[in-house]
Amino acid sequence: MKVSNNLSRISRRDLFKVAGTYGMSSTLLAAGTFGGAMSLANLAKAAESTYEKRFAKEPKFTLKLGAAGFNERNLLIERAGVLEFARDLESRTDGEIRVEFIGDNAICNQLSCVEKTQQGIVDMYSASTQNSAGGAPYLNVLDYAYMFRSRADQYYFLYSPKSQEVLRDPFEKMHGLKFLFSHAELRGIQLGLSWQDRETVTSVEQLAGTKNRVTGTQLGRIAMQALNLNPVPIAWEETLDGLKQGLIDGAETWASAVAYANMSPVVSQCVDLRFFCGTEHTAMNASVFDSLDGYLQDAVMESAYLTQVHVQAANEAALVNTVGFSTPQLPDTIFAQNNVRIANLSDDEIKKAEEMCSPEYQPALWEEWRERINGWAGGIDTYQEIYDEVRNNPHTLAENVEPRRWWKA
Repeated sequence: MKVSNNLSRISRRDLFKVAGTYGMSSTLLAAGTFGGAMSLANLAKAAESTYEKRFAKEPKFTLKLGAAGFNERNLLIERAGVLEFARDLESRTDGEIRVEFIGDNAICNQLSCVEKTQQGIVDMYSASTQNSAGGAPYLNVLDYAYMFRSRADQYYFLYSPKSQEVLRDPFEKMHGLKFLFSHAELRGIQLGLSWQDRETVTSVEQLAGTKNRVTGTQLGRIAMQALNLNPVPIAWEETLDGLKQGLIDGAETWASAVAYANMSPVVSQCVDLRFFCGTEHTAMNASVFDSLDGYLQDAVMESAYLTQVHVQAANEAALVNTVGFSTPQLPDTIFAQNNVRIANLSDDEIKKAEEMCSPEYQPALWEEWRERINGWAGGIDTYQEIYDEVRNNPHTLAENVEPRRWWKA
């Protein structure tokens, strides 16, 4: 599996050897600064330097960040920004905040990170909003089908003050969590090896009747049922085995998730259905945030903003250069190496899918959950507010969306 050049020459044994001396967080933060191939000696030297900077003085706050299954390698594939955030926050606060990064499902996984942050076991977490919706159901607000037309729409909303009103404030009020930043992709259907020798999917009808993994999102299931995609709840950590054993035809997820989780060898077609959000977000326990001094709160927000800008550019590049989510594909990408075909659907087919399942065309399907989410948000029409806001987006490319500090009007 391709992992850029960054850590391809460093074994896990070597990584843990360095981490045993300088700590895992210092080692991972150091590893993330390399732009090319890295030797064990170079990593050790960088980790030592990072350690000395981080431990030059006693921090006022040490914050645990539970990063689900992420590590220094797969964060070079799906650019969720977690290590960049930790590094910038420590630097920006001159060490007054120290971040303890705990990934590889060591303290929490995609389903449990949100709850462990609410419980105070960790102070911050990174996981998908869809998996986290099981423990924080307000996150379903992002999952109305075809509310977002593109990744550009998603970034436009994340930067918009409207996201403060419709997403962040209700999320914090209801679940005690502060939404900081997120990567943005749109979910499709990732078909397993039983589709390897079949023609490339070009229509919604070809997917009808398939059995597909679904996340913790309730709204995602509504869309899948309307599209006859037979949603089957399977934990993210078990999805690889489900595809490998043929227990499911496919999985609803996004391209870089397939690549970072090493699912590419068991996926044959990446069907770009784009039917609802794939958002790997990072959030913080609101009580912990409130306990920080004002200038440190400002630092958290500025680091979140910088990370959001970084993720927007880095993940768009990684999709093409590392994952292979493009037509045509670059030859040395993860998808190309594993013969994962991109199944692009025409505008007419996307419109057909939208008419089959979206609140715009099938309002009755969404009525119960829409009313519930609107009530949680204080009575605003959450779907319509987001739908209307993102259609103010003037750009078609995600990298062209203008960054804004969403907490400032």
